[in-house]
Amino acid sequence: MAQLNFGGTLENVVTREEFPLEKAQAILKDEVVAVIGYGVQGPGQALNQRDNGIHVIVGQRKNSKSWDKAMADGFVPGETLFDIEEALERGTVICYLLSDAAQIQMWPTVKKHLTPGKALYFSHGFGITYSDQTGIIAPEGVDVFLVAPKGSGTSLRRMFLQGRGLNSSYAIHQDATGRAFERVIALGIAIGSGYLFETNFKKEVYSDLTGERGTLMGAIQGIFAAQYAVLRERGHSPSEAFNETVEELTQSLMPLVAENGMDWMYANCSTTAQRGALDWWKKFRDATLPVFSELYDSVATGKEAARSIASNSQPDYRVKLEEELKELRESEMWQAGQTVRSLRPENQPVPTEV
Repeated sequence: MAQLNFGGTLENVVTREEFPLEKAQAILKDEVVAVIGYGVQGPGQALNQRDNGIHVIVGQRKNSKSWDKAMADGFVPGETLFDIEEALERGTVICYLLSDAAQIQMWPTVKKHLTPGKALYFSHGFGITYSDQTGIIAPEGVDVFLVAPKGSGTSLRRMFLQGRGLNSSYAIHQDATGRAFERVIALGIAIGSGYLFETNFKKEVYSDLTGERGTLMGAIQGIFAAQYAVLRERGHSPSEAFNETVEELTQSLMPLVAENGMDWMYANCSTTAQRGALDWWKKFRDATLPVFSELYDSVATGKEAARSIASNSQPDYRVKLEEELKELRESEMWQAGQTVRSLRPENQPVPTEV
């Protein structure tokens, strides 16, 4: 483990250079990693570990869409694909990657298979942090830790196939075997992490829920919608409004910010854009700071967890979700976006000589 300076603060990180895949493979050589759940994070983590030589099995309900997806991805029923209870019995590391609501429902089944020496692995601190609402309290005798990739399972897999890594946080909640650190880091490397930075379960879930509702998804959609609406109200076409609001940001500017930082972006744009960005960014900060404070407090007090559990546990959750997604999908802004994406050069047919 190394200490690196992040803006003047020293943090504990583990890199792939100091903890290479070969070391991870040696640590995990006698483990059976049971990935329970094959939805958002499950496929990427399971496939990356399998490709990295780790003994991975998948536990999923038979005859479900996720079961069929796991089969399509090369997991073989009776060999590397089992119903959940059998996978739990066989696994020495239980990667608990069901949705938060499903984790609550499945917990009594999972708990009875957590015999001493096993490890319980999460990619989210939700279940443990909000145990008063979830009922998820790990028994003594098992290691409990998490590796939380900072992105979707799809991104984790895509970057792995490109030879890149997606940064992840790690945390140890319970070290029963004395091997929790080497196990969690080995698993973090095996799933394809770029580097791993230290946190704890509470901080992971607080930052994660704030980020999802904030700049990663909720706030960015709100800002997109507001700017698009103003441009349309002032007479700009859907194409112009979408390009100036979304397309230029996602296709041109954000990749450069990711490579070089925002200061580089400010230094390498037109002087007019530079002046405007410098003049206005603090106004947006000051306007949204109270909203982010309210959001964080809602996360920290458990209100967001309670709302998620109540909503996601309803039998008609999927129906209501589709209605909300339909509202986004059929909005003028994202209908314009669909047209704009179809016009990108990579989506156009290649001309052929006649």
